[in-house]
Amino acid sequence: VVELGIYWDHQIPLPKLAAVQAKVTVALVALLCFINSYDGEFVFDDSEAIVNNKDLKPTTPLNNIWSNDFWGSNLSSNSSHKSYRPLTVLTFRLNYLLAGGLHPVGFHVLNIILHAVISALMIDVFAILIGGLAYDEKGRILNHAPKTSLLAALFFAAHPVHTESVAGIVGRADLLCALFFQLSFLTYCKAFNRGTDGNDRFSVHWVMVSLLLCAAAMLCKEQGITVLGINAAFDVLLICNVNVYELSQSELLRRGLLTRLTLMGLGGLSMLYARWRIMGTGPPAFTEVDNPASFAENIFLRIVNYNYYYCLNAWLLLCPWWLCFDWSMGCVPLIKSATDWRMVWLLLIWCVLIGLISQALCSQDSQRRRTLTLGLVLLVVPFLPASNIFFRVGFVIAERVLYLSSAGYCLLLAYSLGHCCCRWKLLCVLVLALLCVYVARCALRSYQWRSERSLFTSALSVCPLNAKVHYNVGKNLADRGNSTAAIQYYREAVRLHPTYVHAMNNLGNILKERNELVEAEQLLSKAVAIQPDFAAAWMNLGIVQNSLQKFEEAEQSYWNAIRFRKKYPDCYYNLGRLYADQNRHVDALNAWRNATMLKPEHSLAWNNMVILLDNTGNLGQAELIGREALKLLPNDHTIMFSLANVLGKLQKYKESEAFFLHALRINPNAASCHGNLAVLYHRWGKLELAEKHYELSLKLDPEAPGTRDNYNMLRRKLDQLKRSTP
Repeated sequence: VVELGIYWDHQIPLPKLAAVQAKVTVALVALLCFINSYDGEFVFDDSEAIVNNKDLKPTTPLNNIWSNDFWGSNLSSNSSHKSYRPLTVLTFRLNYLLAGGLHPVGFHVLNIILHAVISALMIDVFAILIGGLAYDEKGRILNHAPKTSLLAALFFAAHPVHTESVAGIVGRADLLCALFFQLSFLTYCKAFNRGTDGNDRFSVHWVMVSLLLCAAAMLCKEQGITVLGINAAFDVLLICNVNVYELSQSELLRRGLLTRLTLMGLGGLSMLYARWRIMGTGPPAFTEVDNPASFAENIFLRIVNYNYYYCLNAWLLLCPWWLCFDWSMGCVPLIKSATDWRMVWLLLIWCVLIGLISQALCSQDSQRRRTLTLGLVLLVVPFLPASNIFFRVGFVIAERVLYLSSAGYCLLLAYSLGHCCCRWKLLCVLVLALLCVYVARCALRSYQWRSERSLFTSALSVCPLNAKVHYNVGKNLADRGNSTAAIQYYREAVRLHPTYVHAMNNLGNILKERNELVEAEQLLSKAVAIQPDFAAAWMNLGIVQNSLQKFEEAEQSYWNAIRFRKKYPDCYYNLGRLYADQNRHVDALNAWRNATMLKPEHSLAWNNMVILLDNTGNLGQAELIGREALKLLPNDHTIMFSLANVLGKLQKYKESEAFFLHALRINPNAASCHGNLAVLYHRWGKLELAEKHYELSLKLDPEAPGTRDNYNMLRRKLDQLKRSTP
């Protein structure tokens, strides 16, 4: 398929650059847009996908990434979102290994580089879609639309809707998927390298390689399978040059189209079947707050709201100024009546689409037909998995799913510019100015993604009705110690969404810490009434009830938490505290032992066992438990301190001293440790050392209970010794 040139290409107000120069220019624009996010933090979903994901750690078997989902949960779990992206997780793990830990800079830098590479490769993709497929004698793609493809790639590189995918590390899935998507398409084009001289030969080998790259894209993100639709449209329109009015079965057979479509169809079905088996042959479970339109009982309202979501996605492509990290929970109120004024947007978008489709199908200009059709295919097909047509998705709007679809929009925009420049020079200037606005908006938005504080706060003006936005702002404030301000945002989240159990749980926790126990109990009780399997809320309710001395209710709440989350070490720890308060020492020890079995590094449970055994006179058992704990936690100064106290009572003064001194090397400002070491020296007869550590303890904490009395006792003894010495 050879085109001598695109007649509108010379209208584009850009210089004609060599292939390498064009790609470098696009890559530099991409870097310019997002470079200020390179030193950002882990934000939003990064916490679950990276910080708390055990699959990234070298100690976790590498095979786990092939059986777990994107978030580190087993795919067979009911709580799994079934997002199977092992290749993406593998790159996270490589980032972790190269950086020697969870350092976000390396993660961000790789994302930015990937976007720059993808943007540069878009020139080749656009060149084929706009100008047709042609190769030179060295097998390199010939670009018959150099200016149009460059402009489209520049728009893609700088489109602000990409910020979530580039500046948010979790967006790595979209970037890798897009990269393999491009490679699959370009490899499919390679299958016709020898067939561009007029004969109809094609390489099955390159078609199979394209299918493998499609599978790789799908292992980065599920959206990757849509490249098969792009390949099929490219084959029909460019390779076979099919006219919808002149379809000929024999012609299609001669050109091998059916063979290639069959190969892609079988490959796609095989991938879908494998994906279905891997995810446990069941779809993920989403709630109404994730995608309220999909739960509407009236099918008409459901379709209307889906179409309104399409309008909003189109608006994000046209005017990407109102960007938000989350669009759920009331951010987009449902259309509940045909008289809603927003119905106008539905009519408008379908009028535009019908106009474009009619031009794509009925225009007498073959170049226009091909460009518009392929642009629409590239716009629509990658978006289909997020459209709610085939299955329910877990979001209302997600900017990240527009990463590939935006390429189709950029192609159509560049095409429109090429046609308008010859008529309206002012429009040309305005569209070029749009590119500058995009760059500025990207820089601002990527800066907002550098920290959770700026990201969450920026969403308040975009989605003030979104309860999750208020919840996340409140959580961020609480994490930074500003509980007073956090309470206001949590209350607003609950007001906007009265069944928001996570906001109730966090608000109840803060109120518990502020000793506002009655309201805390009411909130947590309401949360577990709404969601009976909310284990964390049951545990927190138990803590509040324990503080209110409602011991029976507290015990029942703890057991409810354990019933809904079998492996819950923190709950066993708090249950042990309840039993200790009731002097049920054996039950307390058993609960704490369960906590350490489930979580061997549970320092508080180990320490409480040692202290309880010490207080009840079981010094030998306390020593054994303390030594066992230090084998697992060799640098835990609290356990060293407790074990040192036990050893002192057993008159193992030398060992006790060693543990006290080791604990002080780790935490030199621990007044209680200095005080107890002084008591040890006092008993041991090392009075000068005892005096030194009593004074250090009192200096650090003048109000330390008992220390002043012990110090005065030591001073009297020293005075007596001085007087009795001749």
